[in-house]
Amino acid sequence: MAKIFDIKHFSVHDGPGIRTTVFFKGCPLKCLWCHNPESISAKTQLAFSAEKCAHCGACVAVCPSGVHILREEKHILHKENCTFCRACENICPVGALTVYGKEVGLGEVLREALEDRDFYGASGGVTLSGGECLLQADFCAELLSALKAEGIHTAVDTCGYVPRETLDKVSSYTDLFLYDLKAFDEDVHIRLTGRSNDIILENLRYLDAIGKKVEIRIPYVPRANGNQIDKIAHFIASLHNITAVRVLAYHNFALSKYDALGMENTSPEGIPTNEEMRLVRARMHELTGLPVPD
Repeated sequence: MAKIFDIKHFSVHDGPGIRTTVFFKGCPLKCLWCHNPESISAKTQLAFSAEKCAHCGACVAVCPSGVHILREEKHILHKENCTFCRACENICPVGALTVYGKEVGLGEVLREALEDRDFYGASGGVTLSGGECLLQADFCAELLSALKAEGIHTAVDTCGYVPRETLDKVSSYTDLFLYDLKAFDEDVHIRLTGRSNDIILENLRYLDAIGKKVEIRIPYVPRANGNQIDKIAHFIASLHNITAVRVLAYHNFALSKYDALGMENTSPEGIPTNEEMRLVRARMHELTGLPVPD
């Protein structure tokens, strides 16, 4: 069994072609700009969007655990009582309640992925993402192996903060690694993510050394890691099996998720402009000689 929080169909941003992306719950990093805050905790979570709530009382009527209380047009939650039965999520007419986290078996995920295979074509396939999917490495290895047996292209989107043995479990079943780099300087990486990047850089060197195809992904957050681009580029240029580099523009679309989950919002200010992204991508291409698609 594994814990996921979403399966996205017909994705075109999680690897080549049209893909089915499985999002696993739990991440060892806490990036200041995380746009999927529901992915950080490995625990199942109930999110409540107060601005959407219609105060209709439907959730109060169906909840068996007394999680929801309506008092003078105020919706009070006792999340500590929640058993994540999803009754409130299913009945809410305005989508104000969401349960993030679902236990799934291998067969269930495989069946859902295979239902999309007619759309994959020659280049598409299945991507495992998160959170950090490799925190649930045994399940990932079984799923990737089963997908390869079906002739489906596989990709693993990882932050790289895992033991090398974990990479060994999945590497033979993975056609492409989508590898995140947030910063090159260790002190900057710790400030931005809460963790050292030593193991991340070493694991990338290892995947490169064993000949795995890797696409580097760099979130560009001007006021956080803007001064790291040249250093990251020089590091990438020293590797041999990098297929492309994607510099991804930071956005703050997830602000409402932090409130709904009751999490501290650490999102930096400063959204990069299109011109800024053009220049950063051009600089990355200049220093690495690699394709840097939009």
